[in-house]
Amino acid sequence: MTSVTPSTNHPPTPTTTRIYAFHDAVASHLLTKDPKRHHFFRLDGRSGLFAPLLSRAVTAEADQQEDVESDDEPINDTDTDMNQIDTEWPPDPFNQIDEEWPLPDPMNEVDDLPDPPAKRKRKRPAIFEDVVRAGKPPTGAHSRSRARRRHRIATQGHSVKPSVKEAIVSQAVPIPIPKFDASTLPAAHGAYGGKTEQRDETRAKKKRWNVAELLALGFQLIRWDGRTPHPLVDRTRRIFAVLAGQPNDDSYAASIKSAYQRIKTLSASAYFPAAMRRHRRGLFAAINVGLNFGKGATAPAWLDNKNHTPLATQLLAEPDVIRMANFASFAFALWAPRLYALYVDNNKRLHTHSPHLRRPFPQSVFACAAFNFGPRVCTFKHRDVCNLPFGWCAIQSLGNFDAQKGGHLILWDVKLVIEFPAGGLILLPSATIAHSNIPVQDGEERISFTQFTAGGLFRYVDNGFRTQEQLAAEDPEEYERMKQLKGSRWETGLRLFSTIDDLV
Repeated sequence: MTSVTPSTNHPPTPTTTRIYAFHDAVASHLLTKDPKRHHFFRLDGRSGLFAPLLSRAVTAEADQQEDVESDDEPINDTDTDMNQIDTEWPPDPFNQIDEEWPLPDPMNEVDDLPDPPAKRKRKRPAIFEDVVRAGKPPTGAHSRSRARRRHRIATQGHSVKPSVKEAIVSQAVPIPIPKFDASTLPAAHGAYGGKTEQRDETRAKKKRWNVAELLALGFQLIRWDGRTPHPLVDRTRRIFAVLAGQPNDDSYAASIKSAYQRIKTLSASAYFPAAMRRHRRGLFAAINVGLNFGKGATAPAWLDNKNHTPLATQLLAEPDVIRMANFASFAFALWAPRLYALYVDNNKRLHTHSPHLRRPFPQSVFACAAFNFGPRVCTFKHRDVCNLPFGWCAIQSLGNFDAQKGGHLILWDVKLVIEFPAGGLILLPSATIAHSNIPVQDGEERISFTQFTAGGLFRYVDNGFRTQEQLAAEDPEEYERMKQLKGSRWETGLRLFSTIDDLV
């Protein structure tokens, strides 16, 4: 084989030397297979028959590097592996087998790196059967979603979906009271409370009435299953009260029974002195829990239940009681959305000014709650004159009794006697409508749970978080403006009532 010799016109450089070495290696390999082709592998710069383009490339490379590399620079054979000629050409990459395959992962050689966490499998959403089977609410993403919803309701109030409103209102059966006008109800001047009861109103207030006696006085009996909603409509088509019923849900019915048993059990272990068992509303023990703003107070405060504070705390934490409270607030938002919005706005303003003040049930719009313990709650005829006169009070009945024979709610100003089964909810302006109960039969049990907001809380917020006296001393002009509004506030409040046409 003719070896490759550099051209005399172009002294060798390290680059051209490597190319020549590569040529020799290729030629050596191919000539071992066909010696007759030796003339193809001469490459001497003038008559190279092997790869003319390669010959030109070598010449051009030499010209370019002539000024860069010294002619007498020795070639360091150790700088290249071109002298290491394989016995097989071209080399087969599959024969180049490493000792370990696949290559080791260098990340596995680091001792302080933990293994990557396993991918968490996403659980399917919990369904009603899962909750019943587990006996506890769902967790995970569903729980976080519920927490966000609870926070939204606590801060912004209930938002009733149009489809839900349409479904409930369409099933409702209005009860018209053509001879009654809600504007005639006895509100105090300024409309932050009801009028104080007169002596003739309190006469025989402690009498225990029955249905027959009331019918003889011209009352109308309303039979009610405790579920179907019935708005009470005055002659101007205003909805002034609602037999709101209860959700058509077996789990809610179970919550009603459970709430009754828990209230009964917890109250049985408490001691109530005689003064707490005899009061203007009846002969039964009761405690009020929540915010109040009574006479002589300079700011709203949480009611002090003294020795019964642990009992009140336990009752407020009962899940079934919370569910009842939340439903009452939802029903309020459904049937009187404008009035409900007034409560929400007042709560927001009060919380912004006094963040430490809290409501008994965060998802309920009412500022106070009352637990009327049994065993046979029957209220005397009364009005809750400290409540907002056009505001609504939520009354929920609990127990084990025959609602057709006892436990009726009597609305004296409207001349209605209404069957009031356990679990039912009634919303009414308790500050201006006198109301009482018919006692249940011997051996039966009845308790009640109510929610309300004192009118003084609204006045405190409207006065710029001041009492009447503080407002008069600090801002006489604003005090005079508020006095001018007293004459129209009652009518303004009545306009917050809805009509059936407003809701459909």
